[in-house]
Amino acid sequence: QQGSVTMLGRPVHDLTPMDRAAFVQPVFQDPYSSLNPRRRLSEIIARPLVLRGDGDAAQRLQAVKDAMERVRLPARMLHAYPAQLSGGQRQRVAIARALVTRPQALVCDEPTSALDVSVQAQILNLLDDLRAEMGLTVLLITHDMAVVHQTADRVAVMYQGRIVEQGTAHDVLSTPTNDYTR
Repeated sequence: QQGSVTMLGRPVHDLTPMDRAAFVQPVFQDPYSSLNPRRRLSEIIARPLVLRGDGDAAQRLQAVKDAMERVRLPARMLHAYPAQLSGGQRQRVAIARALVTRPQALVCDEPTSALDVSVQAQILNLLDDLRAEMGLTVLLITHDMAVVHQTADRVAVMYQGRIVEQGTAHDVLSTPTNDYTR
């Protein structure tokens, strides 16, 4: 099977890395290893803006504060280090870093797997709220069917690198047609 991936109506390989980053941002699985332990939260969240050359220092700081507020992190944490945070707070920092450039889509790779159950629900609810508030597309990669059930509108099931079943979350979860999905 062959296919193509388009972004902004163009083949993804025709876009520059900066164009791709402006459209989609990642949220990694492990908030412990995806944040630089030697940087303050303000630096971590501002990094995408610095790399793109967006705004001056004051504008970047305001964007960081806005992103922190959006993910429900208090401004008093601006100068904290990742080691001073809980796992859920670290994942919120990772989400804020992804949102600071205002992308249209997030790719979230197992964003709750390193978190306890109560914090998982908070992060999933946050992602759902952000999706509604910002009109974001969220591509969620997970093995956790409870997470899929709670969050997904559409589901694609992959087996050995190929999509073996796709459809609405309700249809795929309630009446799976593929053996692997079952």
